[in-house]
Amino acid sequence: MRVVFSSMAVNSHLFGLVPLASAFQAAGHEVRVVASPALTDDVTGAGLTAVPVGDDVELVEWHAHAGQDIVEYMRTLDWVDQSHTTMSWDDLLGMQTTFTPTFFALMSPDSLIDGMVEFCRSWRPDWIVWEPLTFAAPIAARVTGTPHARMLWGPDVATRARQSFLRLLAHQEVEHREDPLAEWFDWTLRRFGDDPHLSFDEELVLGQWTVDPIPEPLRIDTGVRTVGMRYVPYNGPSVVPAWLLREPERRRVCLTLGGSSREHGIGQVSIGEMLDAIADIDAEFVATFDDQQLVGVGSVPANVRTAGFVPMNVLLPTCAATVHHGGTGSWLTAAIHGVPQIILSDADTEVHAKQLQDLGAGLSLPVAGMTAEHLRGAIERVLDEPAYRLGAERMRDGMRTDPSPAQVVGICQDLAADRAARGRQPRRTAEPHLPR
Repeated sequence: MRVVFSSMAVNSHLFGLVPLASAFQAAGHEVRVVASPALTDDVTGAGLTAVPVGDDVELVEWHAHAGQDIVEYMRTLDWVDQSHTTMSWDDLLGMQTTFTPTFFALMSPDSLIDGMVEFCRSWRPDWIVWEPLTFAAPIAARVTGTPHARMLWGPDVATRARQSFLRLLAHQEVEHREDPLAEWFDWTLRRFGDDPHLSFDEELVLGQWTVDPIPEPLRIDTGVRTVGMRYVPYNGPSVVPAWLLREPERRRVCLTLGGSSREHGIGQVSIGEMLDAIADIDAEFVATFDDQQLVGVGSVPANVRTAGFVPMNVLLPTCAATVHHGGTGSWLTAAIHGVPQIILSDADTEVHAKQLQDLGAGLSLPVAGMTAEHLRGAIERVLDEPAYRLGAERMRDGMRTDPSPAQVVGICQDLAADRAARGRQPRRTAEPHLPR
């Protein structure tokens, strides 16, 4: 088969696709990663073939002007509510109205969409796999009649919110039935002709199938056709530092905040305050802070090793616990290695943070109102109470029973063959049962 993978221009989103893309390639299929030029080095660094198309999105400029406003808006919503019953019509319409122009359309600019369509028309892939924020991919799939699957990188809160929006939309007066996302898709598809199939339906948002690497107990049941897949960490090209080859002399704790907190810490707690709070805990802390994050910190406690970038897949198996910001790579890598977690949760990361806490695999420490003393207490609790280690190990054992990426390749082959036998159909018809 010929398989296209596509990601928005953020390498952590690409990294989530790499294990499955590599599995397709190892099975003898032709793989291309179609994305904006900014991801080219990350794609080729993973041993995959890049097809750069379109123009780069100025993410730094976007974050400076709109990104923080979107984060602040997300904090006003109740993401943990499984049914979204606490969200009003105004809340849900506000999500669609806010995210469509300032994020969804921006991350799939016309140049990226046009480049993907042109490439898919010429290369004629049998399958397109896309991460949930790259709507250029399902648009190209619709225009070219190519089967496509959405691959998640976190609990499917977006689909749950979309379904709640549609439920309330149906109860609005006809003249008030606004759907900004559908309008953007329709407007974009009309650029490629007036064929009746070039119009919006929910398949463009959800994919024809969904590949879900989230552990089974944490998956949100949205009713979409889903193929479960075991999470396999990929951290990009990595080198193991010499100190990490030696056994730690005492309990080791990873402390990482990811790229979103590079300057000021997290919430109201600065990096300096965090380091002061852990200074006399009987543990070795590995803080993945770079020089920029440490500006103005002063002295670093003796029990803290600052390490810049360290591959999580190598570091976390040596740890008794990890403290992080809730990023997908951080929490899923900890989960697959059975490491108890303290998630400094904020907005949508509160979903999996609370799920992990409910399963006994860690603690959720909401950023809002968090103090250095709260952080210290949570770390001591997770280190000293064996129940958290046992909960994390139960989650790890469950994840290991999910199909590997290599097995998912076989499932995808069967799905593509079934669809090909019925002809390339731009709209959805009955589909085979998917193993989970």
